[in-house]
Amino acid sequence: MTEGNFVDYVKIFVSSGKGGKGSTHLHREKFIEKGGPDGGDGGRGGHVYLVGNKGLWTLFHLKFARHIKAGNGGDGSGDRSTGADGDDKYIEVPLGTVVKDKETGEILFEITDDGEKQVLSRGGKGGLGNWHFRSSTNQTPRYSQPGLPGIEMDVILELKVLADVGLVGFPNAGKSTLLSVLTSAKPKIADYPFTTLKPNLGIVAYRDFQSFVIADIPGIIEGAAEGKGLGHYFLRHIERNSTLLFLVPVDTPDIKGEYDILVNELTKYNPEMLDKERMVVISKCDMLDEELKAELKAELDVSFKGVPYMFISSIAQQGLTELKDKLWKMLNE
Repeated sequence: MTEGNFVDYVKIFVSSGKGGKGSTHLHREKFIEKGGPDGGDGGRGGHVYLVGNKGLWTLFHLKFARHIKAGNGGDGSGDRSTGADGDDKYIEVPLGTVVKDKETGEILFEITDDGEKQVLSRGGKGGLGNWHFRSSTNQTPRYSQPGLPGIEMDVILELKVLADVGLVGFPNAGKSTLLSVLTSAKPKIADYPFTTLKPNLGIVAYRDFQSFVIADIPGIIEGAAEGKGLGHYFLRHIERNSTLLFLVPVDTPDIKGEYDILVNELTKYNPEMLDKERMVVISKCDMLDEELKAELKAELDVSFKGVPYMFISSIAQQGLTELKDKLWKMLNE
């Protein structure tokens, strides 16, 4: 999937069908001149459903489908015949899709399971035919109910990537490179900030044919929680990850300071982020000899008290097996 085809935010207008009107038919046949009311009910309008599909990874298929309308219910007819229900409309979305009311910003529901079906807009009820209104004092009612109108609404669909592990770091920290060596994903890699503009997903093959999903979240900058840069677009994808992997390059002047900024941005965006399992990975460690690594380790043992950390090098393939072991343990404890 190319970066341009990854769409994680769309606005759509949906309209359920209106209900059919009830019939005012009076029964007539040979030898029966005044058979009384037999008008049937109108059919209900079609619903608009959202359905989870684990085979979808993006909202790209809805990028140009801005108006989605269900069918109207059929009108009732004689002999107490009910009109046909309107055709329902099914919108397939990837797992992790959040549905919001555009006017109020209220979250209506989330789709998280394959095959999960939620009614987004309910069709109008069909009107009652005149058969329902007969009585001892009004034996030939010549009126019926109209169908109720459908519901029109503007909604926002936001995709929050579902992954086991989220890679968090500043731009150009080496997240895409790490993803490329841990998985078969082919993210865009270059030596400048904001190479990655959309989340990249990769499946890490582990022992005994087991696997887990890791997401390379685009680089976070200071002020991202206030929307600086593309902050909100990046941060919402981290909410779904059960484990956060903080990636800090070893040549960073203040490793602990950079980690604190990242944690602070996540906390400002959503305080519940602090409840997630986390680990710090010091990348590009092929630049260090053993003596420098020992000095840095002594310093980090104090700085990262209570937070697990480890050294790796994606280019030199150092520490990757140990990293996978630790992530698997964190995910399955």
